[in-house]
Amino acid sequence: QVQLVESGGGLVQAGGSLRLSCAASGRMFSSYGMGWFRQAPGKEREFVAAISRSAISTYYADSVKGRFTISRDNAKSTVYLQMNSLKPEDTAVYYCAAQIGGLGGIRQHQYNYWGQGTQVTVSS
Repeated sequence: QVQLVESGGGLVQAGGSLRLSCAASGRMFSSYGMGWFRQAPGKEREFVAAISRSAISTYYADSVKGRFTISRDNAKSTVYLQMNSLKPEDTAVYYCAAQIGGLGGIRQHQYNYWGQGTQVTVSS
């Protein structure tokens, strides 16, 4: 069982930046693909970014490409989401997820463990 704890959310003005962190328990972090998803009020949860276990491959939703960067530090069992040029439409609860397969993925069903989420609010 893996426990994932997100942090770094908050309130920011449009155009600002935030860095989300997701710390994982256990010693298998380096074998997991990791992803970030988000859910805005009244909407379904959607894919944001993913990274393979070795960080060789990264994937982004079109809506965040060029503004968000996913990275990981396997020594710290942590995955990050650097969010720049934030827009009001980025407002959502952001969730990190771990995938046993290790390759990363853009679909929710590919992930085995989920964090509780952290709120990001972007004001206009």
